[in-house]
Amino acid sequence: MTQLKTSLFALCIGLSTTAYCQAPKYSNEFLGIGVGAQALSLGGAFAAQTHDVTAGFWNPAGLTEIEGNMMHNEYFSGIAKYDYGALGIKIDDNKTIGISVIRFAVDDIPYTIDLIDENGNIDYDRIKTFSSGDYSFIFSFAKKMKKEGLRFGGNAKVIHRKTGDFAKAWGFGLDAGAQYDVGNWTLAAVGKDITSTFNAWSFNTEDLEKVFIQTGNEIPENGLEITLPRLILGVALKTQLTSKISFTPEANIDITFDGKRNVVIKSDPMSIDPKAGVEFGYDGFIFVRGGFNNIQQIKNIDQSTSTSVQPNIGVGLRLKSLFIDYALTNIGGGATDLYSNVFSLKLNINKQKNVAVPNN
Repeated sequence: MTQLKTSLFALCIGLSTTAYCQAPKYSNEFLGIGVGAQALSLGGAFAAQTHDVTAGFWNPAGLTEIEGNMMHNEYFSGIAKYDYGALGIKIDDNKTIGISVIRFAVDDIPYTIDLIDENGNIDYDRIKTFSSGDYSFIFSFAKKMKKEGLRFGGNAKVIHRKTGDFAKAWGFGLDAGAQYDVGNWTLAAVGKDITSTFNAWSFNTEDLEKVFIQTGNEIPENGLEITLPRLILGVALKTQLTSKISFTPEANIDITFDGKRNVVIKSDPMSIDPKAGVEFGYDGFIFVRGGFNNIQQIKNIDQSTSTSVQPNIGVGLRLKSLFIDYALTNIGGGATDLYSNVFSLKLNINKQKNVAVPNN
């Protein structure tokens, strides 16, 4: 019976262990997965060229360039679900507001603490289920400045994380971004969690204390989880190779301030992770994309080290008002070769009014 309970509550125990760390290195990592097949096929190097409704995630300054569209993203269908939806509305020619919603969850997890009744009999009718989910609600505002080519944007994020009735957290944070066009070049800067993002955790352990004691785990206490700021710098070049062939490369560097990470440039407290991608377009109709990210040093079985790089590829089609994007990418990142097929659909539904509506 003790072994049963140990396996059943491993997920809850793992979640709770991070909650009373003041500044864990990997906090709110579900927000690092990314949205949109176009951006994912470019290795996430998208801070400078983003200009559709996904800009609310990548760089809110890009929302000033949105066109009206309807978009659907869903990853990990089956074991887990990652859903994204967004709404952007142009107030006037210079200002845009938006909201983005992200949900990453595992549903229908068996809850079997009551599987065995007081007489020691197994009763499968006593099995219940619960969900473990992470939610983010991102409210965005973007504005074109008086200086030609300069755009600013900001996000206010509300985070909600919940594991059944056992643990939950509410958090709040701010992002800020800018884009600046200089000829064919676009420079970008994005500050994620610029004031740090705070998740306040609370736990309901009344029914679980015996399980924690039997398994030798410390009973979690209510606490605060902090996500430290990160800075993303990007540069993109948009040019025409011929009258019909466009060429748009972009490079980003992701600078974190939460200690040494397994990236190209690592130090305490700052680490730098580069990523780059390129898009070729033909007559605004078909697009071919590729990019790389997640450059890591991997230790082999013989104790030698090697460098791992994650490649990503994708294509896009524009059929009048319909955009179809595809990416082959390793959403989970890391050294594993578990690649996923990601599709995104966008439909311009009100191009004149520049309104974007999600569809999940």
